[in-house]
Amino acid sequence: MKSKPAPEQPAEPQQPVPVVPSVPTIPQQPGPIEHEDQTAQPAPRVRHYDWNSAMQPMVGKMLQADGVTAGNVLLVDSVNNRTNGSLNAGEATETLRNALANNGKFTLVSAQQLAMAKQQLGLSPQDSLGTRSKAIGIARNVGAQYVLYSSAAGNVNAPSLQMQLMLVQTGEIIWSGKGAVQQQ
Repeated sequence: MKSKPAPEQPAEPQQPVPVVPSVPTIPQQPGPIEHEDQTAQPAPRVRHYDWNSAMQPMVGKMLQADGVTAGNVLLVDSVNNRTNGSLNAGEATETLRNALANNGKFTLVSAQQLAMAKQQLGLSPQDSLGTRSKAIGIARNVGAQYVLYSSAAGNVNAPSLQMQLMLVQTGEIIWSGKGAVQQQ
């Protein structure tokens, strides 16, 4: 007898095999870009100025100005850099303080007194007072009658030095001068 083909059973549907996504690899950070020495930037040029030659004649004129009375206390504010570049304003300030040392007219507020007064106002000792009003505020704080506000302005290669002597009580500018500063 011929065997009858068994009735076909419907095949059980195949369960799909779950696909587990692979974990992506984390790319490595590239190392620092290393340049050959030839491409290194040259160090910025350090400029040296003859502050003393610019300041001495101005200080001489200021000490002779009308309204300057001997025996008063003078606050010398840091020289502000208002040029188009970088210059060492600390060196300029030091030169100015030295030009005024033993001037016979004023007693200078010491650098220590100035640093303490700045600290009381929340300023760092390196902060230039920046504005005339801040300079006058500090001067009142240290008992100075005068403030010398100075700034270097213009082209950093040939800056001009501007100075203003102000009366602390009124804020009045009683003397001002301007001079060219030469590079050494």
